[in-house]
Amino acid sequence: MNRRQFLQRTSLLAGGASLGASDLIASPTATLNLPKGKAEHCIFIWLGGGMAQIDTFDPKDRGNSKASPKVAGSEYASIDTAVPGVKFCEHLPRTARLAERLTVLRTVNHHLIDEHAFATNYVHTGRLINGSTTYPSIGSIVSHELGAVNPDVPAYMLIGYPNVSRGSGFLGAKAGYVYLTDTESGPAGFSRPFDVDPERAARREALLQPLAGRIESESLPAHYREAQSEALRLAGPDFMRHFELKKEPAELRNLYGGEFGQRCLLSRRLVQAGVRFIEVSHNLNFINGTGWDTHNEGQQNQHNLIKELDIALSALISDLEEKKLLDKTLVAVGTEFGRPAAYDGRGGRGHQGTAFSLVLAGGGLKHSGAYGVTDELAKNILEGPVSVPDFHATVHAALGIDPGKELYDGSRPVPITDQGKPVAALFG
Repeated sequence: MNRRQFLQRTSLLAGGASLGASDLIASPTATLNLPKGKAEHCIFIWLGGGMAQIDTFDPKDRGNSKASPKVAGSEYASIDTAVPGVKFCEHLPRTARLAERLTVLRTVNHHLIDEHAFATNYVHTGRLINGSTTYPSIGSIVSHELGAVNPDVPAYMLIGYPNVSRGSGFLGAKAGYVYLTDTESGPAGFSRPFDVDPERAARREALLQPLAGRIESESLPAHYREAQSEALRLAGPDFMRHFELKKEPAELRNLYGGEFGQRCLLSRRLVQAGVRFIEVSHNLNFINGTGWDTHNEGQQNQHNLIKELDIALSALISDLEEKKLLDKTLVAVGTEFGRPAAYDGRGGRGHQGTAFSLVLAGGGLKHSGAYGVTDELAKNILEGPVSVPDFHATVHAALGIDPGKELYDGSRPVPITDQGKPVAALFG
């Protein structure tokens, strides 16, 4: 019996006088009748820098970044979507036609200092940075709880650069990711040198065994050893063949667009291979000069980024649906915060955490195009607030994971989410 269970039992024995203490001790999420989805995979598309909700999925009246004085509002015109009453930015026409298959959570919010590293970590882990604890990312939690669909592939893969925010935290290396930055070559270190044949590799492994036997279980070296064994198991052509994008029809590769689209295409191949959680990072090329961090002149070429997102996201959703994978694959689009409607001195936008948009598609959820309502400047929430822990809880619930379940940092219980509650409207 752990400390939490002991206190709960003690309060029950003490009777009604202890009811208030019991309510405080019990996990708020665990006591709810939570929804449980049937999705098997998650593709998490990360738009690092801060996607402007008012210029993409939550458009408002037009502003003017070039007027003097500048007029707050959306940079672009809005268009109808497949869902009556829901509008997207004019540069998202392909995604707009698929709005019945997705939901934009327009009222995600946090009240952190609007700084990239803090906000990136928060949206990935659902928790504030703590000096004594390194919390696991959502990908690592999913990996830890469910493992890979196919044991011949990793549970968690990152298409982008490694970062502690994406890491396994106190869950240890066995819940970590395999990463790659180049879709052409795949992850580094999984192809043996030409002069190391299987027999030679087996002899090397045998030499390590006596040392491995001395490592204490659940120690850091033990976790590292487990990760190393996994890497050795995956090394070779059986795993690496999943990265051969040229085996896909040229017409389909072209439909996905450039390098970012090819990353999304690869994520679909990894889903088919049995990878449970794939993060696809859109942090390359900076075709507008600043990426999604649209300060100053980066705002003026933001439409190029949005068009690239539209091409890749719509192709991914359509491709998954055609291959009968959309209902069991949750596609999420994340970013660390949004942008204010007002423009800065050089026509860009600052940072805003009070209201921003994250997107969920597929995954067997009950979609409605959009959820939640913001004010005329997409700054304040009018209906249906969604906290970052709520977003995490929704992803976990869609995958059949109890968001209130306790993990353990040593002997300390840590619920999977920080009191997050799934968005009930998404579960029919």
